[in-house]
Amino acid sequence: MDPDCAVCRAPAAVQCACERKGLDNAVRQAEERMMTSIYNDIRNWVRAHAQDYILEYFRLLTERRKAAHAAYMDRLTHHSFTYYDTPPHPQQVIDANATLKRGIDEDWVHSVQRYPEVLEYFYSLIELKYPDENEPAVRDPPLSALNGPRKAARRSVGPPPTVGSARSMHDRELLPRRTPPPIEQRRTPAAKDRRRYSHAPPPPSASYYIAPY
Repeated sequence: MDPDCAVCRAPAAVQCACERKGLDNAVRQAEERMMTSIYNDIRNWVRAHAQDYILEYFRLLTERRKAAHAAYMDRLTHHSFTYYDTPPHPQQVIDANATLKRGIDEDWVHSVQRYPEVLEYFYSLIELKYPDENEPAVRDPPLSALNGPRKAARRSVGPPPTVGSARSMHDRELLPRRTPPPIEQRRTPAAKDRRRYSHAPPPPSASYYIAPY
């Protein structure tokens, strides 16, 4: 004999959606309690490493541009003294410095525009790990609702879907080869340094009960 609805007390034959909606609400509440801090940790970790990468990428671009500017000024000065025995014309220096400034601005725009792919790359390094179905904490959780006699038959539950690194979905290299390699001083760890999160389920709230169905 199926029990009546635990929420509106309607007969089981009515098949109301009260319990389903209540369970959905309880899942959302539990997710907010248990996962918000994890989401924040992941977001902060990804943000910090993406910023490190973009700043390093911009530094390498500007160093190359400044080196090219210095080489140009050396050639300009050598040419001016060789043929005119005088320093370069002030307007030539002003124009060269203006070109350098425009180039640096373009390098910064180009660097910032790479944030989406860089963020996606570092998010792909994060892995969420389910506990094994045979672990005691999963098979016999220490919850008060199960302290009494064990149920004769357990609901058959298949293995959970695998939550692996999003990196496995990328057969191609996410960061293009035009990206200069990072320097050793960067604090971004190698790809193998991945965070894993595994939390035991919290005890159910005493104010909420889901009837068996």
